[in-house]
Amino acid sequence: MQVTKNSAATALWGTWILLLTTFVMAALYFAQTILIPLALASLIAFLLAPIVTRLERWIGRIAAVLAVVLMLFTVTGFTGWVLTRQVIDLASQLPSYKVNIQTKLRSFQIPKGGVFSQLSDTVEELKKDLPGAEPPAPVVTPTPTEPETDSASPPSAPVPAAPAKVVVASRTSAMDVAQSFIAPLLGPLGTAALVLLLVIVMLLQREDLRSRLIRLIGQGRISATMHAMDDAGARVSRYLLMQLVVNVSYGVAVAIGLHFIGVPNAVLWGVFATVLRFIPYVGPWIAAAFPIILALAVSPGWTAPLLTIGLFVVLELLSNNVMEPWLYGSSTGVSAMALIVAAVFWTWLWGPVGLVLSTPLTVCLVVMGRHVHKLEFLSVLLSDEEALAPHEECYYRLLAQDLNKADELVETYLKTNSVTTLCDAVLIPVISAVEMDIRRGAVDEEQHGEVLQSVRDLVGELVLRPVPATKVDADEVLTDAPPVPPPSSPRRILCLPAHAERDELAGMMLVQLLQPPDFDTQNASRTLMTGELIDLAQSTAADAICISVVAPTTIVHARHLCAKLRVRLTQVKIVVGLWGATENVATAAERLRTSGADEVVVSLAEAVTQLTKRHAG
Repeated sequence: MQVTKNSAATALWGTWILLLTTFVMAALYFAQTILIPLALASLIAFLLAPIVTRLERWIGRIAAVLAVVLMLFTVTGFTGWVLTRQVIDLASQLPSYKVNIQTKLRSFQIPKGGVFSQLSDTVEELKKDLPGAEPPAPVVTPTPTEPETDSASPPSAPVPAAPAKVVVASRTSAMDVAQSFIAPLLGPLGTAALVLLLVIVMLLQREDLRSRLIRLIGQGRISATMHAMDDAGARVSRYLLMQLVVNVSYGVAVAIGLHFIGVPNAVLWGVFATVLRFIPYVGPWIAAAFPIILALAVSPGWTAPLLTIGLFVVLELLSNNVMEPWLYGSSTGVSAMALIVAAVFWTWLWGPVGLVLSTPLTVCLVVMGRHVHKLEFLSVLLSDEEALAPHEECYYRLLAQDLNKADELVETYLKTNSVTTLCDAVLIPVISAVEMDIRRGAVDEEQHGEVLQSVRDLVGELVLRPVPATKVDADEVLTDAPPVPPPSSPRRILCLPAHAERDELAGMMLVQLLQPPDFDTQNASRTLMTGELIDLAQSTAADAICISVVAPTTIVHARHLCAKLRVRLTQVKIVVGLWGATENVATAAERLRTSGADEVVVSLAEAVTQLTKRHAG
């Protein structure tokens, strides 16, 4: 009965998500007349807000907004004037490039007798035999001219003239002319005016709009909503500013390069490249196509076209590998795949405007996923962060029996982290994960044994790996610890498992960290009974004993073993390691101390520190 209820709830939830997604898609499509100006205005407001904020400290908010809008008008108007002059100049010079274009076209003609020529001839012959093909034109044989008639022959009868047709000149009214030229411009001009008005209002009332959005979206979670909005605003503003800097630099370099190559109207193509580079991935190559075609047209040889292609290739390499990583950093936080999919989606939904807005809108969705729990899937799907944590990736590789990938992951992790951190943050969580999964029935006994054996193999290889001499993460505890004098003899450390094989594996990791000559370590097998473990500790004459506990092993086993050891070995230091524990640590530590433990630690780094201090004493 319970299973049926859960299935019905899951089906209902899936239906609700499908309906909600359909509604959102329909709203975005049918309300684009309203949403596109809002999105464009928000985008421009994000870009201009930092400038307005700095100016309003000196001249006030209203004057700052008007000054910034006037600057925007001036730059846009000047750019439009320059582009108009360049386009007119290009149109007037195109006829003079006719000879070069014809020469280039002749060089691409297919040679006679080649494979492609034969294929072309065959296709032409087949086309003649297709149904509906036009019959060949009849051959007209010229008829001999008639001999001139004798002057004495009677004149032919006059042919009556056809009645004259009345030609009525069509007159187009001035209203029709105005409508044909002005009507297509009214839509874009109206949208531009609406966007400008919205930008001014957003800049003037940005604090009020921010407060209203916090109240509307936050629903009492003011702190989380504020952080989400700050994160989104900072990322979008920084992205737009950096993209503007990169694109303008790119356009200036294109204009200068084309000028020295000799391509006409270099300024036009520089501005063209700047604008089109806002379109992800395909924009720069669309911008490159026009100068390359023009270089082919104006140049009698092939030097200018090849130099133009080389210019764009070099600029793209420098921009993608130097400028963008240096300026962008982690400003967007969106993966490359997400940018491509977003560009396709928003272009399909809103056309060219959606292509320009795709990246900022995707950044906002990623930020929402990071700060809103129910929208976390957006961050997982779209962000450039690793989909799986290192311990999750390692566990996945071991479950898939991909030992080579798991070993590569360990090697990569050790390039920036220590062996201690690897054990604490990766290997022990892997052991806990497989133990919890076998209890839930998610893995079988065979998979469970294979994962534990793989972890054992990885731990066994740790001693062969070079330890990076870096001060990172858990090694900070060890590095900051006061130096101890060299020992007269190695300290004997015995690691005991509290209950299961997972505890023995954790002890094996500790043994790898406590290397000679400072320590003489031994790790007991989990197959030994409690009495045998106590006898081993007594016969070993250990200076310190570390009891390993890895979840889901409980502290009951550790308390029982600790109490037995304390009765038999009153002077030995006993350290209990609750490896990876995060909940109820204080309560568990108090209970273990009442059972005879001297120290309770939750990481291998802390255990090494405690044993080192004891060794110094």
